[in-house]
Amino acid sequence: MCLVWENLTVELPSKTSGSARKLLSDLCGYAEQGHIMAIMGPSGSGKSTLLDSLAGRLSSNVKMSGKVLINANRSSTDCRDINICGVPESSSYPVNIKTKEIRETLIQKYKCSELSINTRRRIQEISEEPAIKRNKKINASSWKQFSTLTRRSFVNMHRDIGYYWLRMALYVLISISIGVLFFNIGTDNDTILERAKCVCFAYGFMICLSCGGLPFFIEEMKVFRRERFGGDYGEAVLVLSNFFSSFPYLVAISLLSGTIIYYMVKFHPGFPHHAFFCINLFCCLSVIETCMMIVASLVPNVLMGIGVGTGVIVFMMMASEIFRPVPDLPKIFWRYPVSYISFATWAIQGEYKNEMIGLEFDPFLPGNSKLKGETVLQTVFGVPLSHSKWWDLTALLLLLLTHRLVLYMVLKYKDRIASKFPRLHADKTLHHLAMRVSKAGERLSSFKRHDPQHPLSSQEGLRSPIP
Repeated sequence: MCLVWENLTVELPSKTSGSARKLLSDLCGYAEQGHIMAIMGPSGSGKSTLLDSLAGRLSSNVKMSGKVLINANRSSTDCRDINICGVPESSSYPVNIKTKEIRETLIQKYKCSELSINTRRRIQEISEEPAIKRNKKINASSWKQFSTLTRRSFVNMHRDIGYYWLRMALYVLISISIGVLFFNIGTDNDTILERAKCVCFAYGFMICLSCGGLPFFIEEMKVFRRERFGGDYGEAVLVLSNFFSSFPYLVAISLLSGTIIYYMVKFHPGFPHHAFFCINLFCCLSVIETCMMIVASLVPNVLMGIGVGTGVIVFMMMASEIFRPVPDLPKIFWRYPVSYISFATWAIQGEYKNEMIGLEFDPFLPGNSKLKGETVLQTVFGVPLSHSKWWDLTALLLLLLTHRLVLYMVLKYKDRIASKFPRLHADKTLHHLAMRVSKAGERLSSFKRHDPQHPLSSQEGLRSPIP
């Protein structure tokens, strides 16, 4: 297989000034089978842009021209129809005239060199060779894509200690702490509120800890975007594989945490109550993980993701019994509709019913009949008994399904919606390029400051000085 590119130019068009910012300019080259090729240059010089151009992974707001041939056949990555988008003129990128002149001189010298002449001659020879028929690309089946991606995600989660293992240890430590604070709580009348505090405390901490996975979700989204451009798999495969690859870890977290809290606190005895507590906790954590995936697919960086993710979680908890009983919430907005779409509301109401129904507490006055858990739920916590705890669990499962569908829709239509706002999209691309150039400048300054014994020309673009 031979890969040839001729007069490859990539531009970022400007809708306002009519000019365009050239990312690549009139590049020519070739890569032959059986050879190892390295593309070298300082950060911001266009290495990644060239590779993305050859692979057809350019953003939709850039324009590519030139020829890309594979075995003398025109590649599908050539000359895509691109919508024009606006890039504002800015003077925030200082130009070093001396460096620019040196660069232009080097480029001109190369074009007139024997190496450039030989390269163009070889490109011409490869282009004139008879075209080799390529077998039609056979896409893997959906099941193959799903199984491969699920296995890869599971391995990544297993190898990366911060993905789930560290959080699992924190979940266990917090569960032990809760168990110690509310150890063997009993059924005295003064433990009614203590039980409610324990449930809210447990779910509140478990929910907040889910933000710890956001940095890994953002990295996963970056890999997905790159592989989706290559046509490896689609949005539905990612949504399903992510759920099934994380399933064992969430089950382990729910069982470990739920069992520790349940038996140390001495919640409502009986295996069905223990099982419901763990299942309810699993569903709640699954909804939060999906919510964090949605945030990760929308935000550009980790810091913004942590801020937005934490805000969403706290917002949902504010409409649940963690802060105030649902009947005491303002009816407009907070009770209708926020309390109905809040996963915390359904999870805590279900656990309240699981814990209180069937229990009897000591009376406030000696000689009176014991307080039934059903009465406590209605009078103290305002939890409706019109439906059972299993309906609360069903509502939690429906929220999980809804969040997964929202994640699919965001992944599928986010770029299409972003293309409707070209100026914003172009600003984002230009900012990304500026950051790459800025980092390259900082690295060169650091080399010059710390290693003056080496000439700058020998260190440009390297991460460590030449030994």
